[in-house]
Amino acid sequence: MSAQTLQHPSSKAEQNPADFVGNDTCALCHAPEAKGMGDNPHSKLALKHGGTGATCESCHGAGKAHVDSGGDVTKILRLNKMSSKDVDATCLSCHAGSHPNFLRSPHAKANVSCLGCHSVHTSAPETALLKAPQPNLCFGCHTEIKPAFDMPFHHKVNEGVVKCSDCHDTHGTFGNNNIKTTADQNAICTKCHTETRGPFVYEHAAVRAEGCVACHTPHGSQNARLLNMPNINQLCNQCHSPVAADTVHGMGSGSAELSPCIDCHVMIHGSNVDPYLKK
Repeated sequence: MSAQTLQHPSSKAEQNPADFVGNDTCALCHAPEAKGMGDNPHSKLALKHGGTGATCESCHGAGKAHVDSGGDVTKILRLNKMSSKDVDATCLSCHAGSHPNFLRSPHAKANVSCLGCHSVHTSAPETALLKAPQPNLCFGCHTEIKPAFDMPFHHKVNEGVVKCSDCHDTHGTFGNNNIKTTADQNAICTKCHTETRGPFVYEHAAVRAEGCVACHTPHGSQNARLLNMPNINQLCNQCHSPVAADTVHGMGSGSAELSPCIDCHVMIHGSNVDPYLKK
């Protein structure tokens, strides 16, 4: 019998209380793991409930058969030998309430299990049991994002001022990029950039349609305002080229050599007095 075929610990209705041996028995052989659990949130939860909360066997299954067999590894659940889906099911048997969207997340769909980021036996509760601190943990997989934070202008992630999890919910949202979901998606940005929050009497339509990322690239840019194009006129002309071309503005579609649009349209995020966002 393999560990995969053992009864899953979430099947509590079928488990016999006599099959559980307790944490102290587990610690006789697994001293390093037991020592690491000394200041772990899981062990604290067990102590809080008189030893009946989260224990070794909450994750690894009832241990009597494993002990009686002299430590036969096929008679206990070994999470590091289980599929990512089985690992996730084990963790979500307790954590489903706090992470209800994990199974629809890109991480779960890519078979990145909870153990891909978390070290469960770690005695460092302030780190959320992460294997490494942010952003290094995230960069381990998201290598294509890391160079953006080396751009001349970037959110201060490498400097430790901003964390990936300030904007992303790594355990899943309804979006593909794990951006934290709010009723107003721009609230992720405006919680820090309060001056752009509004509401405004006259709004820039792009702000309500595509949101902040219509104009800004959040990780890093060669533009001081994190614009997704190096020049403000080129950015505006992506939507406003009929206005700029051969009119009183005298601007062509590549009007980088002329006055920036925001010289006149200064309230680019929205205005309370002018529909053309000029004041």
